Amino acid sequence: MLKNQSRMLKLVGLAILCGGALFAQEAAPEAADAVSDGVSLWDILYGDSVVNLLIWIGLFATSFATLWLIVDAFIKVKHDKFLPVNVVNGVRDSLSQGDLGAAFATCDTNPGPLSNILRSAFENINDGYEVVQQAVSSSTDLETEKLMQRVNMLNICGQIAPMLGLMGTVTGMVAAFSGLARATGAAKAKLLAQSISTALWTTCVGLIIAVPALLFFTYYKNLATRILLETEATVLDLIKVLRNAEVEH
Repeated sequence: MLKNQSRMLKLVGLAILCGGALFAQEAAPEAADAVSDGVSLWDILYGDSVVNLLIWIGLFATSFATLWLIVDAFIKVKHDKFLPVNVVNGVRDSLSQGDLGAAFATCDTNPGPLSNILRSAFENINDGYEVVQQAVSSSTDLETEKLMQRVNMLNICGQIAPMLGLMGTVTGMVAAFSGLARATGAAKAKLLAQSISTALWTTCVGLIIAVPALLFFTYYKNLATRILLETEATVLDLIKVLRNAEVEH
């Protein structure tokens, strides 16, 4: 699964890089024309409006947050993080020997989602096996919520970025038509085209941020769901020996 995850990330990363390269090739002539016509990078970012500058700051912050969340998910959403082999084997061996204390010790020395779920099962052993199963289900839901809160942030970034871009374009268009009303003669058409071109940059950048954010969100959400389901199934398999222990008790 780790190899598949790495392969998927490489393919998506390559697609993003290729898309960025194509976008750069298309945008370079336009940027050069804009500079030759007297439009600087500061004109695009500021646009004679503090609101436009704040929108660009929001876009940059969203892009950095998206990158950080992708790296964070790559580190956190892993099969080995949720199902460490040493914990699974240690608990299985301890329970097969009837040593619940050793199973507790294994969980204590290896903190993590799997250990948290197992501890909730062990702590309710005296209440019956059905209660143990309910505890496992509740604890799994809690670990799922903890993980998905982080992954869902990618979805938020993917939704905020195009909205910020659209807001920047709308405010830019308002400023463009406001300036057009003050222009006279042949300068009107040139001013309008230049202003609209500048205003559309925010939407373009917002979409560039949103597409990879939503792609990675979908990928990591599905991956996390599969891992957590496997984790719950593994826990239920490990604690099934407690059914007999409870009957004997």
